[in-house]
Amino acid sequence: MSRLSLRCNLTGNAERLKHENSASVEPVLRLSVTAASHRYRLDDYIAERVPELSRMRLHRLIEEGAGIVNGVSRPPGYRLAKGDSVSFCADLDAPTSMKPERIPIDILFEDEWLAVVDKPAGMVVHPCGHHRDGTLANALAYHWNVANKSGEVVRPGIVHRLDRSTSGLIVVARTQEALSRITISFQKKQVEKRYIALVHGSPKPPNGEWRAPIGNDPNANPRWGVRPEGRPGHTRYETIDRFAEYSLIRMEPVTGRTNQLRLHSAHFGCPIAGDDLFGRGFLRGLERLFLHAHRLKFRHPESNDWMEFESALPPELQTFLDALEPAEA
Repeated sequence: MSRLSLRCNLTGNAERLKHENSASVEPVLRLSVTAASHRYRLDDYIAERVPELSRMRLHRLIEEGAGIVNGVSRPPGYRLAKGDSVSFCADLDAPTSMKPERIPIDILFEDEWLAVVDKPAGMVVHPCGHHRDGTLANALAYHWNVANKSGEVVRPGIVHRLDRSTSGLIVVARTQEALSRITISFQKKQVEKRYIALVHGSPKPPNGEWRAPIGNDPNANPRWGVRPEGRPGHTRYETIDRFAEYSLIRMEPVTGRTNQLRLHSAHFGCPIAGDDLFGRGFLRGLERLFLHAHRLKFRHPESNDWMEFESALPPELQTFLDALEPAEA
């Protein structure tokens, strides 16, 4: 993603931006749509390239005219075509209505650039849709701006996301510069993420990789799925342990598609235990998804030193695992 010095100055009879200041805002991105993104919704296309924005804020900005296709402001659901020129003109440093909330969070590391948090299952990362409070971002807004106020308002910068039902490690930027640098590292795949999952059955072969395209169909339920017209998805996996009806596996998302690990495991015949959306639903004694982001490695945005963190399975997952019937010898 490049930040250009060009200004969004619409000419001719093209429809003007709906908010008066957008014509003087520098584009956050300016790209030409490739065949792989043909028929993509405008909001989905921009969301993948500006991951630091919540979907709620992105949707609002596009509604206000920040999404420009071929010089014309378009709505969030506008379908793109190969060759379209897309610009996103928005002030990402503008203040938001993020509400600080006193919510306990487990911060494993923190400095003036970032924080690494061990997120519990059940917590949404960023306000969106019906989840406008109680999120990790709300908790960090309180931690940085109320409990440890330094004079300057800090806006949590979300670099990557974990599903509400997924627990584990996530890095959050404290400054726009840190957010930009870490985001670039993620886009260049200069980061290692590993997840532990309990799946039904046994992956075949025990160690390998899954490749299947993942796409979004607004008319389907659920919307996200393995679809031939979707974007390429690639997951590596290895089996750690086997039980009578389950396998404990480690997964690495090579690509970062929405719900990728859940969709790939289900598509290839071994859905994640406790998956009520793509799998077989909740299990007795397990009222959550058995998916945990247990390892995270990335370069520090200031020093460029490698930083590595690990998180043990939460007690509820370890307890369920300990009670499983072992596999036959």
